[in-house]
Amino acid sequence: MAEIATHEADGKPLEIWFADEARIGQKNKITRRWAKRGTRPSAPRDLRTASTYIFGAICPAEGKGAGLVLPRCTTQAMNEHLKEIAQAVAPGAHAVLLLDRAGWHVSRKLQVPANITLVPLPAKAPELNPVENIWQYMRENWLSNRIFTSYPDILDHCCAAWTKLTDQPWTIMSIGLRDWAHGF
Repeated sequence: MAEIATHEADGKPLEIWFADEARIGQKNKITRRWAKRGTRPSAPRDLRTASTYIFGAICPAEGKGAGLVLPRCTTQAMNEHLKEIAQAVAPGAHAVLLLDRAGWHVSRKLQVPANITLVPLPAKAPELNPVENIWQYMRENWLSNRIFTSYPDILDHCCAAWTKLTDQPWTIMSIGLRDWAHGF
């Protein structure tokens, strides 16, 4: 971090961001539900395959999020997501964006904004990325146990869920803070 602060950030304050993508679609997950003892609650299931992706990034220390709902995970989609994150970074600050090593995260065709430095997380270590916990929270609270009627319905629910999340900065802080990423 000291090297990034000195070279890329040029002494500007650093914001630590985490990014990832989640596929949401008609083949939805079943999650736990409360029910009266001895009963079996219904759990809707759909075999259709329409889906979309939420590109999400959080800055847990600030309780901020930046996200887009896009049809595919591609380098172009990631470029759009990077623009969205760059706009959410505080004026005069520099973002350190931690993410996994998906092909669209490490592509040479990425156009990384000047106020962002990408830092890849170690391979096969999703537990280091708190956005994984954000996806779990969003699924358990707003996206699971439902049947989406159409692709626009999936888009509407994904956008509504992301908006609910970003309207709750304390939730982003609670789920996303990691001592190892913010204790320096």
